[in-house]
Amino acid sequence: MIRAYSDHAANERTFLAWVRTGIAVIAFGFVIERFNLFLTAVAISAPIEAAERTRIERLSGPLGRYDGLALIVAGLAIILLAALRFLRTGRLIDDAATHTAESLRAELVLSAAIIVVVAAFSAFLVLA
Repeated sequence: MIRAYSDHAANERTFLAWVRTGIAVIAFGFVIERFNLFLTAVAISAPIEAAERTRIERLSGPLGRYDGLALIVAGLAIILLAALRFLRTGRLIDDAATHTAESLRAELVLSAAIIVVVAAFSAFLVLA
Protein backbone atom coordinates (compact mmCIF):
# COMPACT_ATOMS: atom_id res chain seq x y z
CA MET A 1 0.00 0.00 0.00
CA ILE A 2 1.21 3.48 -0.82
CA ARG A 3 1.83 5.64 2.23
CA ALA A 4 -0.56 8.69 2.25
CA TYR A 5 -2.35 7.34 -0.83
CA SER A 6 -5.38 9.60 -0.42
CA ASP A 7 -3.12 12.66 -0.29
CA HIS A 8 -1.27 11.58 -3.43
CA ALA A 9 -4.57 10.87 -5.19
CA ALA A 10 -5.89 14.32 -4.24
CA ASN A 11 -2.66 15.87 -5.51
CA GLU A 12 -3.05 14.05 -8.82
CA ARG A 13 -6.71 15.08 -9.18
CA THR A 14 -5.74 18.69 -8.56
CA PHE A 15 -2.95 18.44 -11.12
CA LEU A 16 -5.32 17.01 -13.73
CA ALA A 17 -7.87 19.76 -13.04
CA TRP A 18 -5.16 22.40 -13.62
CA VAL A 19 -4.11 20.67 -16.85
CA ARG A 20 -7.73 20.64 -18.08
CA THR A 21 -8.01 24.32 -17.27
CA GLY A 22 -4.78 25.06 -19.15
CA ILE A 23 -5.97 23.11 -22.19
CA ALA A 24 -9.29 24.97 -22.15
CA VAL A 25 -7.49 28.34 -22.01
CA ILE A 26 -5.21 27.28 -24.89
CA ALA A 27 -8.24 26.15 -26.93
CA PHE A 28 -9.98 29.47 -26.30
CA GLY A 29 -6.82 31.26 -27.46
CA PHE A 30 -6.85 29.23 -30.68
CA VAL A 31 -10.53 30.08 -31.21
CA ILE A 32 -9.74 33.79 -30.88
CA GLU A 33 -6.81 33.45 -33.30
CA ARG A 34 -8.97 31.64 -35.88
CA PHE A 35 -11.78 34.16 -35.42
CA ASN A 36 -9.29 36.92 -36.20
CA LEU A 37 -8.16 35.06 -39.32
CA PHE A 38 -11.79 34.63 -40.38
CA LEU A 39 -12.48 38.35 -39.95
CA THR A 40 -9.40 39.26 -41.96
CA ALA A 41 -10.45 36.93 -44.77
CA VAL A 42 -13.98 38.34 -44.79
CA ALA A 43 -12.69 41.92 -44.87
CA ILE A 44 -10.44 41.15 -47.84
CA SER A 45 -12.68 38.97 -49.98
CA ALA A 46 -16.28 39.94 -49.30
CA PRO A 47 -17.97 42.57 -51.49
CA ILE A 48 -19.13 44.85 -48.66
CA GLU A 49 -19.43 48.59 -48.17
CA ALA A 50 -16.46 50.66 -47.04
CA ALA A 51 -17.97 51.42 -43.60
CA GLU A 52 -18.62 47.75 -42.90
CA ARG A 53 -15.15 46.81 -44.16
CA THR A 54 -13.59 49.37 -41.78
CA ARG A 55 -15.59 47.94 -38.87
CA ILE A 56 -14.47 44.39 -39.67
CA GLU A 57 -10.84 45.51 -40.05
CA ARG A 58 -11.02 47.16 -36.62
CA LEU A 59 -12.32 43.89 -35.14
CA SER A 60 -9.38 41.99 -36.60
CA GLY A 61 -6.89 44.58 -35.37
CA PRO A 62 -3.94 44.13 -33.00
CA LEU A 63 -6.03 43.40 -29.91
CA GLY A 64 -7.56 40.36 -31.59
CA ARG A 65 -4.14 39.13 -32.68
CA TYR A 66 -2.49 39.45 -29.31
CA ASP A 67 -5.43 38.33 -27.16
CA GLY A 68 -5.39 34.84 -28.63
CA LEU A 69 -1.63 34.58 -28.30
CA ALA A 70 -1.78 35.83 -24.71
CA LEU A 71 -4.33 33.15 -23.83
CA ILE A 72 -2.24 30.43 -25.46
CA VAL A 73 0.82 31.52 -23.47
CA ALA A 74 -1.26 31.77 -20.28
CA GLY A 75 -2.57 28.23 -20.81
CA LEU A 76 0.96 26.92 -21.25
CA ALA A 77 2.00 28.77 -18.09
CA ILE A 78 -0.90 27.19 -16.19
CA ILE A 79 0.18 23.70 -17.27
CA LEU A 80 3.83 24.38 -16.40
CA LEU A 81 2.87 25.78 -12.99
CA ALA A 82 0.60 22.78 -12.39
CA ALA A 83 3.43 20.35 -13.14
CA LEU A 84 5.82 22.16 -10.81
CA ARG A 85 3.24 22.32 -8.01
CA PHE A 86 2.37 18.63 -8.52
CA LEU A 87 5.99 17.54 -8.16
CA ARG A 88 6.64 19.82 -5.17
CA THR A 89 3.46 18.73 -3.37
CA GLY A 90 4.27 15.07 -4.00
CA ARG A 91 7.68 15.53 -2.36
CA LEU A 92 6.11 17.38 0.59
CA ILE A 93 3.54 14.61 1.11
CA ASP A 94 6.31 12.01 1.32
CA ASP A 95 8.39 14.15 3.69
CA ALA A 96 7.94 13.26 7.35
CA ALA A 97 8.35 16.86 8.54
CA THR A 98 5.40 19.21 8.97
CA HIS A 99 5.07 21.94 6.34
CA THR A 100 2.99 25.10 6.26
CA ALA A 101 0.61 25.91 3.43
CA GLU A 102 2.21 28.03 0.74
CA SER A 103 0.54 31.18 -0.54
CA LEU A 104 -1.49 31.10 -3.71
CA ARG A 105 0.16 34.09 -5.38
CA ALA A 106 1.04 32.36 -8.66
CA GLU A 107 -2.49 31.03 -9.15
CA LEU A 108 -4.00 34.42 -8.34
CA VAL A 109 -1.68 36.22 -10.77
CA LEU A 110 -2.47 33.77 -13.59
CA SER A 111 -6.19 33.98 -12.88
CA ALA A 112 -6.09 37.77 -12.86
CA ALA A 113 -4.14 37.83 -16.13
CA ILE A 114 -6.68 35.55 -17.81
CA ILE A 115 -9.55 37.65 -16.50
CA VAL A 116 -7.95 40.82 -17.88
CA VAL A 117 -7.34 39.27 -21.32
CA VAL A 118 -10.87 37.86 -21.61
CA ALA A 119 -12.42 41.11 -20.35
CA ALA A 120 -10.35 43.16 -22.82
CA PHE A 121 -11.38 40.95 -25.73
CA SER A 122 -15.03 41.00 -24.66
CA ALA A 123 -15.04 44.78 -24.31
CA PHE A 124 -13.32 45.09 -27.67
CA LEU A 125 -16.00 42.98 -29.35
CA VAL A 126 -18.81 44.91 -27.68
CA LEU A 127 -17.41 48.36 -28.43
CA ALA A 128 -16.13 47.70 -31.96
